[in-house]
Amino acid sequence: AVQLVESGGGSVQAGGSLRLACTASGFTFDGSDIGWYRQAPGNEREVVAAIVNRNGNTFYADSVRGRFAISQDHTENTVYLQMNNLKPEYTGVYYCASELRGTWNHPGDWGDWGQGTQVTVSS
Repeated sequence: AVQLVESGGGSVQAGGSLRLACTASGFTFDGSDIGWYRQAPGNEREVVAAIVNRNGNTFYADSVRGRFAISQDHTENTVYLQMNNLKPEYTGVYYCASELRGTWNHPGDWGDWGQGTQVTVSS
């Protein structure tokens, strides 16, 4: 079974930074696809960024392009989401996902999800 655990969330002022982590058990991220999604209160889950390893490409939502970056620590089997210049609109619960079986920006195309970590950005 696959288990994903997110961490690193918190409360920051607008313009601040956070680094989220997603640690996996039951499989390794190497060569796999990884997605990061955000769900704001009352809203649907929305894509933030993804690595599609079959293409060797990194993708970002337009709203976070140039602010967020995905990286991997292979020895720890952990994927990070570095979030810089945060905006209040980025507030929400952040989830990592694996087992992509479709398109990176379609939530329903990811098969496994973590429990999420809360990010709160204040003005």
